[in-house]
Amino acid sequence: MLRTELSRRLQGSAFLFASGREALLAFLRSCSFPDGSEIIVQGYTCVVVPNAIHAAGLVPVYADIEKDTLNLDPDDVASRITDRTKVVICQHTFGIPAPVERLRELCDRHGLLLIEDCAHVLPDADGPMEVMSKGDALLLSFGRDKAISGITGGAIVVKNKQQTTHNTQPANELTNKPANELTLNLSREENQAPGLPGGIVLRLLLYPWLYFFARPLYGLGIGKWKLAAWRMLGLLVPIVTPEEKRGTQGQKVHAMPEACAHLILQQFKKLHDINIHRRALVKYYLEACAKHGWPVLHAINGSLPLQKFPLFFPDADGIRRKLKRRNIHLDDGWTGCVVCPRSISKEEAGYRKGSDPRAEEVAVSILSLPTHPGTSVFDASRLVEALSANMQ
Repeated sequence: MLRTELSRRLQGSAFLFASGREALLAFLRSCSFPDGSEIIVQGYTCVVVPNAIHAAGLVPVYADIEKDTLNLDPDDVASRITDRTKVVICQHTFGIPAPVERLRELCDRHGLLLIEDCAHVLPDADGPMEVMSKGDALLLSFGRDKAISGITGGAIVVKNKQQTTHNTQPANELTNKPANELTLNLSREENQAPGLPGGIVLRLLLYPWLYFFARPLYGLGIGKWKLAAWRMLGLLVPIVTPEEKRGTQGQKVHAMPEACAHLILQQFKKLHDINIHRRALVKYYLEACAKHGWPVLHAINGSLPLQKFPLFFPDADGIRRKLKRRNIHLDDGWTGCVVCPRSISKEEAGYRKGSDPRAEEVAVSILSLPTHPGTSVFDASRLVEALSANMQ
């Protein structure tokens, strides 16, 4: 079973839900924080994270990022902590490890929970070893564009107490609770969660097949038309719904569909091979960047199984438009926005322009290259060739 595999691999108690955003909502509710408590998240994140925080009756507080890692800046986090702060959520953006040692120390000093958002990376025996090493809880997402995919699905893993008890005082909220109170609350959330409607599950399971038939025809424009038509007919379930783009997430959480749990479990068995493929693409891109003189984040090296490979150019949007005319689509939803995708309401997400200037700078200049298991080295070489031609 998937729960058993997650608990064994990640050394904690695993709870399964229909999505990562619902898993986060269930966890925050289970902590029983007072309404209005603050949860620190990074600028340059997906809207579903602050949406889940709002749905739990809590307040997202955005902290700025380190430009070289695209992850939380611990110094800026420290400046945002108040007596209402309860949790810091650190996101391992695109699989680049966040500074978990410093964040752990900071959380221990203030008695805060640390959640590691691992939607973009699942380490194998080759690492990265920092990931999943310091969090009180791990947030996992298994959507279509994540480290491994079950088309949908999410989990929260509460780490074993011996791994989350630290010598620094004051103790955090998790270690102050009776040993099983949080897990009992999460078990109640999971057991009471209804299943997704059968029609939605069927549409989710159809997605790989629809995409499989549409992708070869993209170059003729037919594939894009087919996907648009299927979307209008309601055959495709959106990754982020119109309601979520307006900053709203429902209060209800759902059980993970059994079919999706099976797909995730099969992907877990192939995790090492998936990560080897991602590392091969990262190494290829690193070699291409060295050849063409494209700047690379210092935090990136060939050992990281990145979910995507970030590059930075002054006119990233212009480059994407040029590549799109060659049927190369690099608008992955993480471009041009501090809270992604760019079509969301930043005000409803609780973000004020100017709050995180480094995140805002990154958002307008980023251009990411794919490392998806369906991307071959040949595909990557054609992409690099096209990118180089459009940079001249």
